[in-house]
Amino acid sequence: MGFLSGKVPTEVLQKIVFKNLGAKRDDVVLSPSIGEDAAIVKAGNEVLAISSDPITGAEEWLGWLAVHVSANDVATRGVQPRWFNSIILLPKNSTTELIEKICTQMDKAAHQLDIAIVGGHCEVTPGIDHPIVTGCAIGVAENGKYVTCSGARIGDRIILTKGTGIEGTAILASDRRAELLTVFDESFVKKAESFFEKISVVKDAITAFRIGGVSAMHDPTEGGVAGGLHELADAANVGFQVYDEKFLVPEETRKICAYFGVDPLQLISSGSLLIVAKEEKASKIISSLSRNGIQASIIGEVVEPALGRILVTKAGEKTELVRPASDHLWKALAKPAKT
Repeated sequence: MGFLSGKVPTEVLQKIVFKNLGAKRDDVVLSPSIGEDAAIVKAGNEVLAISSDPITGAEEWLGWLAVHVSANDVATRGVQPRWFNSIILLPKNSTTELIEKICTQMDKAAHQLDIAIVGGHCEVTPGIDHPIVTGCAIGVAENGKYVTCSGARIGDRIILTKGTGIEGTAILASDRRAELLTVFDESFVKKAESFFEKISVVKDAITAFRIGGVSAMHDPTEGGVAGGLHELADAANVGFQVYDEKFLVPEETRKICAYFGVDPLQLISSGSLLIVAKEEKASKIISSLSRNGIQASIIGEVVEPALGRILVTKAGEKTELVRPASDHLWKALAKPAKT
């Protein structure tokens, strides 16, 4: 039996991918590991954060997402991204209009974040039926300071910005627009698709990091917020207790997830940021985020690993938080479109 769509299982990463990393170098501070969003390397007197990500869906927003998703991972280190490199793979019979759409979107996103696009590659690739863009973002740690996902400590508070399923909501509103318009009005679907404009967490991350007291940050992409919480716990070898009533679930996300029969907590969530911070700093971080127009809430706390990874339901019951086998976006898109 083959793998499900999306990221390969963590055990495969650990047994195969992470054991084939080339030469060991003293200038590699942080190499690939579970839950870590960006590599940390030394370059002379500077410390760099580097991350790569592919965009394989959401064709109408490919260039925009390619820049923001890679930049997000660098920002989770508390590092402002500076440079971007891209690989654009196109199916046969692609047009100059498609290339222009991708490139102008990358340009707009990069301008928004004050990022320079410094290189890459663009080709027509045999064997694919839709365009794919892979991005690589790089930033320099200010005064050499950064955080990692493994920094979460017992007693720290867990903060979530914006809400669950941000990217997944936008993708479903875009890719299944015609179907959703048979159920919801046009303004609702348009607002859901506009969630693409919330994809960046650079402002979220840098704002929190500058307040101080941040132990770890993580960008919950595939597997949604549920997957992101597990990845944070994996990286730091800790447990957590989170509260269902504390999660921000936008109305558009809740209704679209209900329509497709998927879980908002397991829906790809670029645009959300998980921030782990010392208890005494958590409220200050939320206040600073609010002043910058970013909604956030404390959704739980870090606990001893022996206490497990617990979701407290709205009824007060404690249950183990599910670890997604595959992102629920794929589950939704696998359902035949209704027209």
